[in-house]
Amino acid sequence: MALFLLLIIVAIVLGIIGAVAEGLFYLLIIGVMVLVADLVLLRIRLGRRRAGQRRVR
Repeated sequence: MALFLLLIIVAIVLGIIGAVAEGLFYLLIIGVMVLVADLVLLRIRLGRRRAGQRRVR
């Protein structure tokens, strides 16, 4: 869970810097890509937990 929160913070910081600073639009793009990767990671982790719970029952 700590990795998830760290990646969210990094994505927000990169997005803000990319949006505000002139000529650093690529940081905004990188921030969005980090956010998407983080959401995919979260989806995979939640999917594994739910699949494991189904097998136990």
